[in-house]
Amino acid sequence: MGYRSIFRAGLFAGQVAAVTGGGSGIGRCTAHELASLGASVALLGRRAERLEAVRAEIAAAGGTASCHACDIRDEERVRGAVADILAAHGRLDALVNNAGGQFPSPLRDISLKGWETVVKNNLTGGFLMAREAYTQWMEAHGGAIVNIVADMWEGMPGMGHSGAARAGMLNFTETAAVEWAASGVRVNAVAPGWIASSGMDTYPESMQPLIRNLGKAVPLQRLGTESEVSAAIVFLLSEAAAFISGSVIRVDGAAPNAKLHHPLARHARSRPFDGFHLASVPKVLQE
Repeated sequence: MGYRSIFRAGLFAGQVAAVTGGGSGIGRCTAHELASLGASVALLGRRAERLEAVRAEIAAAGGTASCHACDIRDEERVRGAVADILAAHGRLDALVNNAGGQFPSPLRDISLKGWETVVKNNLTGGFLMAREAYTQWMEAHGGAIVNIVADMWEGMPGMGHSGAARAGMLNFTETAAVEWAASGVRVNAVAPGWIASSGMDTYPESMQPLIRNLGKAVPLQRLGTESEVSAAIVFLLSEAAAFISGSVIRVDGAAPNAKLHHPLARHARSRPFDGFHLASVPKVLQE
């Protein structure tokens, strides 16, 4: 059994898509879906062994992928990684800027080093990847970029460094959509809400009770799946989104729209979509 995508077979045949953070979570899922639809996928991430494991999964499912170990915060390594992708595949049609990371902390306790690390992960690295994809290929040939941001609307208490960086990435998305349009490049964003992904297992034990109860704060009364985020990404990369640029798709079950004066009804009416054949439930949600 392979990936169960809602999109037509061969949608990205002959195209090359780069996915940062491709060794786990949403990036891994998206890489699988793109490969299942005919794309040759370039996997980027800091841990080569994780990338190789995903490459092997994709190959076992009949797809094609290459691995490019890279710290997206390092300008020279990003420049070299994009050059390596072009050397390996001969083109670069799509970029999914998915890599990122943060840690929980109130603003008063965030050090300069901690702040800069998260901003580099969630903003600077994405800028560097997009700039190099553009200057080395897309400026002359066109393409599509999707930047992954977050549910940072109206602030992000407890993760202010990430909220600021993600808001910056959205503004970058809107600017790049204008500046790069004449080159035939579309730039959009996807903002995942609370998604049942492996990233949930990286947070400290003190956050586990909160994580297990997040679904109760969502009008749809559940967490999202990696496949639901991937589907939004794939749509924005596809020809069906040819007139969409500078936009953001929220994948959050309407969580930011919930209001204290309107208690949420408990229900089980929202059925999740999960097309990823290798998806697994995060450990924190299994207890």
